[in-house]
Amino acid sequence: MNWKKGRGKLGIFEPLMGKWQTEAKSEMGPVKCTREFKKILSGKYIELNVNWVFADRIYDEVAMIGVNKEKEVSFWSFTSDGKQSEGMLADVTDIHPEAIGFEAQMPAGLARTVYWPDEKEGFHWVVESKNKKGWNRFTEHHYLPMGEE
Repeated sequence: MNWKKGRGKLGIFEPLMGKWQTEAKSEMGPVKCTREFKKILSGKYIELNVNWVFADRIYDEVAMIGVNKEKEVSFWSFTSDGKQSEGMLADVTDIHPEAIGFEAQMPAGLARTVYWPDEKEGFHWVVESKNKKGWNRFTEHHYLPMGEE
């Protein structure tokens, strides 16, 4: 996969631009998930739309990625269950040298979400929570590009 970064503070997200899909197992059964990254507002922000389809429900997320007042790359997330979160770009190279990720303080503690290139096609995505022993991975997906509709 071409994991070439672009220009500017948000250029690191260039490899993720576009529409992606996966099918995975979860604690709630099989899930189909799509992620779409697109530049908005003259490229000053990236909008991420995520759609999770389970057998008995749909869960959506809209997130904005941009530079905050302190000039740090941040995200702001809003989900269909009414929850909100925000976090900051973090060093996640312990997972992969080219990994991109965010950390956020959640009600249950520190969490992170990480993206990195697959050797053949697409990318990997995980969510982990911090505990005394380190990072505990509880969700992992492998995304592939979606065909044009």
